Amino acid sequence: MLILYILIGIVALVLILAMIAPKTYEVSRSIVITKPKKEVFEYLKSLKKQDEWSPWGKRDPNMEKSFTGTDGEVGAISHWKGNKEVGEGEQEIKKIVDGERIESELRFLKPWKSTSDAFMMTEDSEGGTKVTWGFKGYNKFPMSIMMLFMSMDKMIGKDFEEGLGDLKTLLEK
Repeated sequence: MLILYILIGIVALVLILAMIAPKTYEVSRSIVITKPKKEVFEYLKSLKKQDEWSPWGKRDPNMEKSFTGTDGEVGAISHWKGNKEVGEGEQEIKKIVDGERIESELRFLKPWKSTSDAFMMTEDSEGGTKVTWGFKGYNKFPMSIMMLFMSMDKMIGKDFEEGLGDLKTLLEK
């Protein structure tokens, strides 16, 4: 009988945690690049050029990459397969608002399956172009419970900062 009460208690705890767990996440970071907005935006549209500044490319220089579609246009897809740190997945350009916003869908396949919506925005800023890089998505069960104890912003935010810093260095050369 005691085991039954313990099991009921565990199930109740999991249900309560699932109800209060965060259902969504959103992470973004920004930087100002001292280049004209048009030039920065044209560079950002290219999935192939992301390899030049992406923090994940540094974590696996032997990552296998393939591309389909026309780079920099809606429907272009970048597929990667890398080590345990970068996993496997693909990014597809879903929408481009010329000069302002590029929206993509990130489909992670390994180490776990998930989908996130990513974006890159450019805005005129004093001294150059403000670039904002971000993504958002939904926490499915049981990942939602894990997010009670972890912060997606802390886990991914530093990668965005590193990537934007490298992008700034690259474009301001």
